[in-house]
Order: sequence, then C-alpha cells, then structure tokens
Amino acid sequence: MPNPWIGKGNPYTRTEVVERLRATLKKGQPIIAAGAGTGISAKFIERGGADLIIIYNSGRFRMAGHGSTCGLMAYGDANAVAMEIGEHEVLPVVEEIPVICGVHATDPRETGMSVRKEFEMVALARKMDLFSIVYVATPDEAKSMAEAGADAIIAHVGTTIGGSIGVKGAVCTMEEAVKRTQAIINGATRVRRDILFLSHGGPISTPEDAAFINQHTDCVGFVGASSLERLAVEESLTSLTKKFKRIPVRPSALKALQKGGD
Repeated sequence: MPNPWIGKGNPYTRTEVVERLRATLKKGQPIIAAGAGTGISAKFIERGGADLIIIYNSGRFRMAGHGSTCGLMAYGDANAVAMEIGEHEVLPVVEEIPVICGVHATDPRETGMSVRKEFEMVALARKMDLFSIVYVATPDEAKSMAEAGADAIIAHVGTTIGGSIGVKGAVCTMEEAVKRTQAIINGATRVRRDILFLSHGGPISTPEDAAFINQHTDCVGFVGASSLERLAVEESLTSLTKKFKRIPVRPSALKALQKGGD
C-alpha cells in the first residue's frame, strides 16, 4: 500500500510489487533492477526508469572506491549497513520506486553459514508476504529458491567485469553465460512457472550485453550494481573532469599573474 503520509511510494506489499513488474512486461519492456549505495544514485536511477532499487551492503564499499567483494568480508554488519543506507539515504529521496533490502541470512558470528540459511529466509519472507528477489549460481540453488517461494530469481554468472575495480577477465564467455543462465531458469521452472528471471554479472556489463542475454534465454530483465551505478560514475566523472581541464585561460590573465610574481 502507498506511504500513508504522502500517498505514494514505499512500503509496498508483495502483491503490489509483483503486479508492478508484470505490468512493465505487459508493455513489452524489460524489468531493470539497480543496486544503489548512495541516495544520489537511487534518485537518478529512479529518474532513469528503473523498476526496482536494491540496497546491498556492498554498495557502500563499491561507492567508496573498493571492490564489491568487500560486501562478503567481515568488515561490518552487512544487514545493519544495508538498513542504514536504505533508511537514511535512499528512502528519503526516492519518490515511488519499490526499494528492496539486500539481506544476508548467514551469520558467521553465530556459525550460521550455508546457502540453506538463504532458502530458509526466503521461505520465511513468503510466509510474511514479503516480495523476494534472490541471487543463485546453479540450477540446484534455483530449484531450492523456487521451492522456498522466491518471486524473482537473478542468474548470477560471476563478478562483473570492467571499470577500475572490476575483474579484468570474465569467469565465463557470453555464450557460456547464456547456457548457465538458461540452466538456472530451467532448474527453477521445474518447480514453478510464475517466477521472474533476471540476469547479472560476469561478462554482462552493458545494455547490449543484457539485451543479448534476453534474446537468447528466458530472462525478462537485468540487475545492475557495479555495471550500472559504479561504471556510470567512473565514466561520467572521468569524462566531465577532462572537459573542465580543457577550458581556456586568457593569455592576458596569465601575463598578469606572471607580472605579479616578479
């Protein structure tokens, strides 16, 4: 339901999020979800027309200039970081786009470590009527997430390439990414056929790459984190700064400075 104070936006029910995404597909448009590690990223991702914003704890490290893998390291409380970004940076500045919290189900401090904890968390989310979108890397994981009740599954084919802190070589080729993505989809559709499938990672780092995956698999969209938020900042800031460095200075102004220094 809409925010009771302003009449629009978060929080949304699970059904409302699913209906919004399916309405996008009915228009013939792909579903685009984007990771946001800062409020300004979220604001302009929404203006660009994204369908979902996902808050990852890795977003804080990514936008601080470090690799996304930092989000898997014991550098802080992952869930607390995600909640802080969402509550204090993103939700105050977005208008209407659904905002999803990226939650780690494992807790190494309590020795609760295994992918089974993720399945259990998603099953609990379904019982609580919360929308869930999950990463999986194998057909077996996809099958288990489908059984747990996931609404959307992201086929994760490896760390994203490109940029200053991305990996230099993809863990798989684009053709392999197609095969792995479709295998993940097949693993889930053996259980349920109402799941939304999105691609992510590895060599899939540009709109053209995501289009290729959509054209060769049953994916209906893409999730961008480094490929959308980080690479956009790297490219635009580098280019804009170079343009500023090319602005002219009048020779008379330089001569005046030289005389003043004599």
